Order: sequence, then structure tokens, then C-alpha cells
Amino acid sequence: MEKFALIVAGGTGTRMGSQIAKQYLPIGEKPILMHTLNNFYQTDPSIALTLVIPEIDFAYWRILCDTYRFSIPHQLVAGGNSRFKSVKNGLDTLPEYGIVAIHDGVRPFVSQDVIRNSFEVAEQKGSAVAVIPLKDSIRMVKSNGASVFQDRQSFRLVQTPQTFQLDRIKKAFKVDELAVFTD
Repeated sequence: MEKFALIVAGGTGTRMGSQIAKQYLPIGEKPILMHTLNNFYQTDPSIALTLVIPEIDFAYWRILCDTYRFSIPHQLVAGGNSRFKSVKNGLDTLPEYGIVAIHDGVRPFVSQDVIRNSFEVAEQKGSAVAVIPLKDSIRMVKSNGASVFQDRQSFRLVQTPQTFQLDRIKKAFKVDELAVFTD
């Protein structure tokens, strides 16, 4: 089955307080996004890579690619004004069938085993979402301000990639965006 990866990086860096959006900041002598794309490419060069960034950044990204001699094949897609819309824009460029990993562009250190496993599980089961157990204690705050213990063993932190059979995830995105949507 054909494999795709949507690397989503639509942020502007405002929360970080940086003049440069974090996806373009250099670490290890090249921008973070280049590490992320390279990681997927090194895992499996047959994965068709799509980078979803703000359209206003396309020229800047091309300059970075020239500057760092970055030649891993990838397609650019204009992001939206939310993660939901950015992912939807990326999905709209892909065929109806195959497997797609949706990954946060500023998470360059995801292991290649996680990437490989996500594609394998999604092909078999329809979807795969990387999760990790909580290490911190957590509390639920009720509307009256009361704090209630929660057993952290019952919770997981959702990570990326989140990998899906394309026909299923495209169907899921045929809804209007709601504020409660995150990943």
C-alpha cells in the first residue's frame, strides 16, 4: 500500500517569543523541519512527503533548502489558520487510498521504529496513534473548584505520528471544525 506523510508546521513562533518560527530554527546545523523530513525519508524513502506550512513561508523555505542543500523530495502545501485546516489541506492533495502519517513538524526525534510501526498497525487496523504513559500526577478540577485525584495509569499522552488509512481519515475530515478538535 502506498505511504504518505503529512508534516504539519503551520506555527508562527508566537508562544516561543522567537523572531523565527520554531520549525525553521536550526538545531544540529540545519532547521528542525529538515531533521523531521529526513527522519521519515531515512525510515522509508518510498514515503511520499508533504510539508504543510504557511503559504507566506514558501519562498523562505525554498531559500533554506538552497542554503542547506536540502534535496529530500517533498511537496509543499499551504496550511490553514488552524491545525485542523492545515491537515485537511494536506489530505486534500492525497489520493483516496493508501496510508498517511500525520506528524508535527517540530518533533524531529520520533524514532524510526515508531514511524514504521505506525504504518504497519494502520495498514492492519485502520489507524495507529503513538502514545506515552504519564509520568506526572494529575488532578481533575471540577466546576466548583474541587480537585479530584486521577489514576495516571488510566491516561496516555497522545503523540505523533498519527497514522491512518487514507479513505478513513478523509471521511473523518468531512465535518465542520469544532473548537474541541486538537489532534
